[in-house]
Amino acid sequence: MKVGAVPKSEQARRRRLLMDASQPGRVGSTLPDLDVPAARLPPKALLRSDLPLPEVSEPEVVRYFTYLSRLNYGVDSGFYPLGSCTMKYNPKRHEDIARQPGCAQVHPLQPEATVQGALQLMYELQGMLQEVTGLAACTLAPAAGAQGELTGMMVTRAYHLSREDTQRRVVLVPDAAHGTNPASAAMCGFQVATVSSDPRGNVDLGALGRLVTPEVAAIMLTMPNTLGLFDPNILQVCELVHRHGGLVYGDGANMNALLGQVKLGELGFDIVHLNLHKTFSSPHGGGGPGAGPICVSTSLAPFLPSPVVELRDGRYRLATPEHSTGRLSAFSGNFGVLLRAYCYIRTLGEAGLRQASQDAVLNANYIRSLLRTAYHLPYDRTCLHEVVFSASRQRASGVKALDVCKRLIDYGFHPPTMYFPLVVEEALMIEPTETEDKETLDAFIAAMRAIAREADTDPDVVRSAPHDTPNTRLDEARAARQPDLRWRPQA
Repeated sequence: MKVGAVPKSEQARRRRLLMDASQPGRVGSTLPDLDVPAARLPPKALLRSDLPLPEVSEPEVVRYFTYLSRLNYGVDSGFYPLGSCTMKYNPKRHEDIARQPGCAQVHPLQPEATVQGALQLMYELQGMLQEVTGLAACTLAPAAGAQGELTGMMVTRAYHLSREDTQRRVVLVPDAAHGTNPASAAMCGFQVATVSSDPRGNVDLGALGRLVTPEVAAIMLTMPNTLGLFDPNILQVCELVHRHGGLVYGDGANMNALLGQVKLGELGFDIVHLNLHKTFSSPHGGGGPGAGPICVSTSLAPFLPSPVVELRDGRYRLATPEHSTGRLSAFSGNFGVLLRAYCYIRTLGEAGLRQASQDAVLNANYIRSLLRTAYHLPYDRTCLHEVVFSASRQRASGVKALDVCKRLIDYGFHPPTMYFPLVVEEALMIEPTETEDKETLDAFIAAMRAIAREADTDPDVVRSAPHDTPNTRLDEARAARQPDLRWRPQA
């Protein structure tokens, strides 16, 4: 099962620079005859006396660059069990649609009369997301999940200030929320107070009760939380915060666990952001593109950022809400991401979205049930879309979560999220998503079990992994403290 179908000697040969493989007289390309007039050469001072290009055969060139391409791990080449990040396979059909000239070449500065189709799509997507969340209004403007969080906090602040409620300076964030939540609140000028979890992984109601005061502007809840758990006390949490005049913000980055199962607005949430690039069919990773629309209750709709899409007198138009917090960017959102989300929802429909959610939860619980004897399960209860294990059991052999993840690379899998959430020591956070089949999950489970056995019988092989990669162990601390981000030619 280990990676190594290509002999190590052959791997090493392919890693050589093409220049090292150069042999005089070998040719790797054939240029056509010149079919344009020859241009005059630049001034002599700008010309080189020689150009030492490698002389290699065409097969060697092809194999070299193919080898380089295979060093990039992608969702089209393997399973991504990253918890919280929802790295799932997305239908290529939606990519094809997004590349259509009428979609890809639409310009945000075109007159509204020439982009009625695009505006109609955005208007209908707003309505679809309102239906999914059970809330009354939506803006598609935020360009990422973190910007959606920031937008939610901006709306929160504007709402309280409009009521001359200036004492609300605190935002509550559970310790099992996404790590960006406190940063988003702080960027809006709020003080952040942490709400601890109870032994079952839920919001500790006693701790929450002690923190809720007239100074609280909102609570930011990740639902389900980063432990992959649905809080059964959510109605009480929302009621308690509302009773003291605060708002309930929902981080909907994990919405793929809830589609068609529950609407956050009906549970008491006032604001919900959605990561379209995680739940609704856009490539995720590499810094973008993304989209983080927010949906809000009726009382918060006037404070949404601009623009929102309206239908008036049979025409679609970009509009600014009455008490808008302003613009988030130069234009109206990442249209390509919005388009893919629209296609995803229209393709699956209500029943398909519900099935996607059910499959995500089923896959996560399948992994939970089959790995619970190999790794410590700190919250031994039914999870939703992801499950969090701990490598604390392996620590007795000197093996840490980092070692398990590094060894998993030798088995051909991308590592899961590690050391997050912070409430679990040696955390291994696994999210299989709804798009992986049973055979893939079984292979991953077998690899994780094998590593657990190795930790007991041969811990050195785990601590020194990976063994079959161009780079083995990096100095993680030095890489973080002294990053080298520039390429320098060898002397």
